[in-house]
Amino acid sequence: MNVEQYKDIAPYRGPDVREAIERVLKDKDALLRILSSLGPVETEAERQQVEAYAKYIVSQLETVTSYDEFQERITAGVFLPAIIDKSVDTFSFDGLQQIEDDKAYLFMSNHRDIVLDCALIDLALYKGGKMFCEMAIGDNLLTNQFVTDLFKLNGGVTVKRTLPMREKYLESIRLSAYFVELITEENKSIWVAQKSGRAKDGIDVTTPAIIKMLHLSQKKKGVTFSQAVNSCRIVPVAVSYEYDPCDMIKAGEEVTRLAKGEQAKKRYEDLISISHGLKGYKGNIHIAFGTPLEGEWENSDQVAQEIDRQIHTLYKLWPTNLFAYDYLHNSTQFQDSYRDFDSEAFLYRFKGTREEVRQFALNTYANPVASYLAAQEK
Repeated sequence: MNVEQYKDIAPYRGPDVREAIERVLKDKDALLRILSSLGPVETEAERQQVEAYAKYIVSQLETVTSYDEFQERITAGVFLPAIIDKSVDTFSFDGLQQIEDDKAYLFMSNHRDIVLDCALIDLALYKGGKMFCEMAIGDNLLTNQFVTDLFKLNGGVTVKRTLPMREKYLESIRLSAYFVELITEENKSIWVAQKSGRAKDGIDVTTPAIIKMLHLSQKKKGVTFSQAVNSCRIVPVAVSYEYDPCDMIKAGEEVTRLAKGEQAKKRYEDLISISHGLKGYKGNIHIAFGTPLEGEWENSDQVAQEIDRQIHTLYKLWPTNLFAYDYLHNSTQFQDSYRDFDSEAFLYRFKGTREEVRQFALNTYANPVASYLAAQEK
């Protein structure tokens, strides 16, 4: 694999790692702001904890020489444990017995949180003794050099979204070629969401074009569609949050979009969502890894449908999901699963909002149940 031809989109490697770390270390105020975004910093004890985190990170960064080390020492070592400690009740995962230690995979998951989905999948892989994965995220999030450095130090692969149509198509093929070569030649795993952007309505459906591009990037080499898909060892992954800290933000945005059409994002809109996602209470979180895809495939739609089927059947359906489904369908189908659930407190979460926003938010919790039930019938 010629890494140089992908340098603009690939994570930092070699001397670029140390150069980026030196830039990060020079901006300690930005580092403190990032750490402060992980939870409340209102008491003196909380402020001291943030400062202790910062000192520890600085000491660790002094000897980091690769993004694998950054992921292990900083992301999995400090950031994610801090987030889980402050805003998560339990973090669990299963299905890793289907993942071989010495093989690379293309992990494809549903998309709920801008940055946490891929980070938590990486944490599950790390805790399960598997190799870290790179992660593909849109360039719209890379708002400055500091954020770009942290992203690319953490195994981040840049998806260029702000390009003219023709250039965007060619860039998609190049990005897909990077995915395939990374897995087949470098034996390095990577994560990508099943669709561009978060599923704000709770309906998780894979974009077939993502699969199609994997083949198009290899077609000139004489690789068949099935060979391209099988070589990537695609693993569907279901990420299940009990509570979505951004539920009302997403509902408001989508109700407005449906009423007025696509709206241009406001400045810092994504950063606000990232902050809410990191800080906000998430209850329980479960990551479920599916079975690597292999076989003879007719087209990208067929592959996408199998990814969807696995993700939908792998959901961990929390009381928030099951109650919302019964509530909206005037049903008691799942009442035994949420007898101890404080439904009044859950409904109070949506009090004071417009009815259409409230209904949309509740459907966001209920829709995974509907998808699960439909998948069970296939």
